[in-house]
Amino acid sequence: MSKRISAKHKIDRRLGENIWGRPKSPLNARAYGPGQHGQRRKGKLSDYGLQLRAKQKLKGYYGSITEKAFKRLYFEAQRVKGDTGENLIGLLERRLDAVVYRAKFVPTVFAARQFVSHGHILVNGKRVNIPSYQLQIGDKVEIRERSKQLAIVIEATQLAERDVPEYVDTDHNKLTATFVRVPTLTDVPYPVQMEPNLVVEFYSR
Repeated sequence: MSKRISAKHKIDRRLGENIWGRPKSPLNARAYGPGQHGQRRKGKLSDYGLQLRAKQKLKGYYGSITEKAFKRLYFEAQRVKGDTGENLIGLLERRLDAVVYRAKFVPTVFAARQFVSHGHILVNGKRVNIPSYQLQIGDKVEIRERSKQLAIVIEATQLAERDVPEYVDTDHNKLTATFVRVPTLTDVPYPVQMEPNLVVEFYSR
């Protein structure tokens, strides 16, 4: 179940960026923050402010990830050999709900979490209802048979506003997707610039 407390449609306006690239983003209508003080002139951010903003943007992009879960992913990325920022992106993109979203089985990251939680997804033929489940290279993700005709699925596969990235091999006729490889930052089709290096600096303080 989602633990997000604040309204998700305010995230874009609070950060001042259309982080999902949605045509219906509220930022398109009101390009300032929510609330009575949203239109006040913003001062220059400190280094800490920039780092915090980068963390909020990356965390917010993946939907309802709690701070505790996000921080746990950071420490896991830190333990793995290689660049911590790149490792963090890889771990986020290996999440089952992220791959369901990337494969265009659902229209939003929030819908992906709910879709997985409700048991509509199979991984290698077995039902998995844990959105944070970490996929391995070669894992096959598919929509279970009785869920393939859901309106949300039909709508999502026809969306023209985003493409399926190369690291997810998707067949929309069979509604299956294979996780081909762990992506790097440049592989991931973020609509806005993400700065995992600043996220690393934030948690390294």
